[in-house]
Amino acid sequence: MSRYPQADIDAVYRAIRERRDMRHFKPEPVDPDIMQRLLAAAHFAPSVGFMQPWRFIRIRSLELRRQMHALVEEERIQTARALGEREDAFMKLKVEGLLDCGEVLVAALMDGRERHVFGRRTLPEMDLASVACAIQNMWLAARAEGLGLGWVSIFDPAKLAALLSIPPGARPVAILCIGHVEAFYEKPMLEQESWASRQNLADLVYDDRWPDA
Repeated sequence: MSRYPQADIDAVYRAIRERRDMRHFKPEPVDPDIMQRLLAAAHFAPSVGFMQPWRFIRIRSLELRRQMHALVEEERIQTARALGEREDAFMKLKVEGLLDCGEVLVAALMDGRERHVFGRRTLPEMDLASVACAIQNMWLAARAEGLGLGWVSIFDPAKLAALLSIPPGARPVAILCIGHVEAFYEKPMLEQESWASRQNLADLVYDDRWPDA
């Protein structure tokens, strides 16, 4: 039988529904076996042309964490300035948990991606889409394991690449904060903080063609 038992189906949809982009962590270590399961979940992600472009750097050095935190803080200020009238509201948001979480990973695109043409000749950005699928796999697995995961994208990729000795052609795309949490947010944090609200799905699904404006 190809259909999962209903309890398994419910668990999959529950993880999707309850996944949150977490920013608040407890400084407890993550069990190494669980961490390995999360990485394996990421590695089972689909990838265009089966290129598997994801690379993960585990940040074990506290000093490196502090340097990465400084890079994020630098970009946080620049982002706030770019937001104009929303600058003050943005500066009140917690945008990362780098110094609090149990594990930090950097997800990167591998070098040598130009060799992979299958599925990318007209859409070269599908390498990035593949890495995003790997991160989503890890996110859902973390939620099922009772761990929080936060995707941090507020950093200068070139500066982070230099800090981590990432070779030319490769590129960091996400800092992932993983760890234990007091509780998961009832709603996405930005919705809780009245920064944005979830759009109506019916307004985002079109039939046959893009509707007239």
